[in-house]
Amino acid sequence: MASQPPAQLPLFYQNLIPLTSDLHADWGLNERTELSFAKPTHAIPITVDEFVMAQRHYPIVFTDGPESVPLALVGLKEGENLFVDEKGVWAENSYVPAYLRRHPFMLARLTPDSDVLSLVFDDQSGVVTAEGANKLFDAEKQPTETTKSILSFCEQFEQAVARTKSFMDELAKLELLMEGQAQIQNPGMEQPATFAGFRMIDEKKLQNIRGDQARKMVQNGMLGLVYAHLFSLSNMRVLFGMMNPEANA
Repeated sequence: MASQPPAQLPLFYQNLIPLTSDLHADWGLNERTELSFAKPTHAIPITVDEFVMAQRHYPIVFTDGPESVPLALVGLKEGENLFVDEKGVWAENSYVPAYLRRHPFMLARLTPDSDVLSLVFDDQSGVVTAEGANKLFDAEKQPTETTKSILSFCEQFEQAVARTKSFMDELAKLELLMEGQAQIQNPGMEQPATFAGFRMIDEKKLQNIRGDQARKMVQNGMLGLVYAHLFSLSNMRVLFGMMNPEANA
């Protein structure tokens, strides 16, 4: 249910090219009014910086596999996003993950051995075009405030990704992740609905970690993130209700 997509390119990106003043001197950014590109997915990557906001709206789970990452579940069926309507509008008053707000830009290495991350964008998105109103370079081919803001956001996102990796590494060291399963029993249902295919924190192991490990988790803020994840799992029932409104009738 929450496995990472098999991709040469990151989720939602169709093609990536570097943003340069030579090739894109007159290009600009069109205002994005919808997020329809996110409709065919039920799980969106998030960083630890977003746990507090995301846990109010979505279950936070972790992917299967050796390098597990956190995801916000926006649906319980593969390819179904319950937070995007037919017009591509995100549900009002619901947190929009930074991974979506960053699109169609990101930072990437232009060559595998490069130590430098460059600003790239998806030229298939239709958001960055020669007709875009918010220009990315000025008459002297210098980055505009729009480009500087985009670059700053992408840099902050990468820093959050690094913090997330550290968090996941610590969870692995402590062996706190286990295979997850959620069962939802609503009135009128003969059998509970079962959802699996993700990982979650093992509460029993958490309760039995050593005192020095617990202190470290409190001091570095890790324990708060763990409980944000655990509290968020109650949103499984919310998603089930959105998916099956008749079950709550």
